[in-house]
Parts: sequence; structure tokens; C-alpha cells
Amino acid sequence: MKPQSSDTAGRIAGLLEIMRQLRDPQTGCPWDIKQDFHSIAPCTLEEAYEVVDAIDRQDWNELKLELGDLLLQTVYHCQIACEMNLFSFNDVVNAICQKMIRRHPHVFGSEARPSVSQQIENWEQAKAHERQANSDPSAPAGMLDGVALSLPALTRAIKLQKRAAKVKFDWTSLPDVIGKVSEELNEMANEIEAGDRAKIFEEFGDLLFSLVNFARHADIDAEAALRLANNKFVKRFAMMEREMSKDGLSSSDVDTGTLERYWERSKNLLGKADSA
Repeated sequence: MKPQSSDTAGRIAGLLEIMRQLRDPQTGCPWDIKQDFHSIAPCTLEEAYEVVDAIDRQDWNELKLELGDLLLQTVYHCQIACEMNLFSFNDVVNAICQKMIRRHPHVFGSEARPSVSQQIENWEQAKAHERQANSDPSAPAGMLDGVALSLPALTRAIKLQKRAAKVKFDWTSLPDVIGKVSEELNEMANEIEAGDRAKIFEEFGDLLFSLVNFARHADIDAEAALRLANNKFVKRFAMMEREMSKDGLSSSDVDTGTLERYWERSKNLLGKADSA
């Protein structure tokens, strides 16, 4: 691997200039000129997920490209902010540099080097102090304040539960959490029997929330586990379609029983391939 070039600052400056030209009201790109924070936000989220996808696939060349796309999103937001006299790219870099130094006194200060678990605890305490410092002094600070509403629901559930656990509002053992999952499943089953759609919807949310709690207590990355399940389903479904095609069949013109037989066949074939 080549060492990082010494002209990183110049390359960053070049990227900033490219974005400035794209946003130039007279000579820029019509699409880029039209965008604002809100219209670009979904693109930012999409690029972050594509970074994660490249990592999951261990496609390092793709990761390089996706990280560039994600960096461009930061530059894009900074250019819009600069045009509105809100802040600049340098302000963003300075803010994150100060935060990293402030949150790592064991690296940039004189504090003793903590264990990983203690470092996580220190990090959360530092974040809590920063939230309090940045909050409205006239309003009481809540433990769950600052957990962004725009986060994916699964990620937000994890963050909310971790925050609540800081004040010991949490289950004490994994069997207790399993019991809660069973309780929520039974409650949803009761509402299904009663036929109340609104209640079914509510209980399904409670069930998902309790499953996230189970994952947290079992030290399972819920997001990664669901991604794995999604990918496994896609792989098995594609195998099922290939097997049906070999027999001159299509998934759109067979009955449920036939689909189930080919589904089991695809699971067996993929199981053998994985164990080979």
C-alpha cells in the first residue's frame, strides 16, 4: 500500500473547489444548484449505507470509491452552509478535531489509559456533558434527549435502550428479556385474534423493540444480523428460481406447495455448498 501523499490538503482544496464550481449560480450544474440540505440528506444516508455494504462484501476497491462518495456529501453540505454564512468546511474539521482531542484525554492528555469498557463509559459521560452544555439551560435535560428522530428505527431503538440502561432502567438478565419477547408476542397474537388493526400495529412495534433489547443483552449487532438474514433470503430465493428454471418452471405460475419444495431444495443445496 502506498503511503498517503503529502499533498492531502491540496487535494481536499481541489474537491472543495469542484463543489464550489458545481454550485456556482451562473456556470454551475443546474441539478447541483437546485439542491439544499433536505434534498441532499437522503443521498448522504444512502452513501453511508453503501460504505457499509462494501465493507460487508469485503470489496476494498469499492470501499475506496464509496468513501469518496461519502466525503463528497460532507463537502456538499459544507458548501451549502458556506453559501448561507452558517459554517465552512474548515469549521467542521476544527470541530471534529477538538471533539476527538477532548474525548481522548488518555491519548492527548495526561490521564491514564483506560480499559475498553471504561473508555466506552467515559465516552458516554463526555457525550452527556456535551449535550447538557449545548442544551437550553431553562429546560430540564432528559436522559433520552439528543437521540435523533431521523435515525433508522432499529438504530434509534438501540440508542434509546442504552441511554435508559445508564440509569438502570433495564432488564437484569437475558432470560428476563426472553420472557418480555414472549409476552409481547402473545399480546400481538391476542390482538390479531381480536382483529384490531391499530392494536396489532402497536403490539408489532413493541415486539420489535423487545427483540432489539434481546439482541443488545445477547451482545448481537441487530442491524448486522438483519442484514445477514436479508442476504441469506436473497441467496436462497435466487437459488430456488434457478432450480425451478432448470425444470421449466417459474415462481409466478406454481402453487405454494411447489414453492415450498423448491425452497427446501435451495436451502439444502446452499447448505452443502457452504460446508464444502
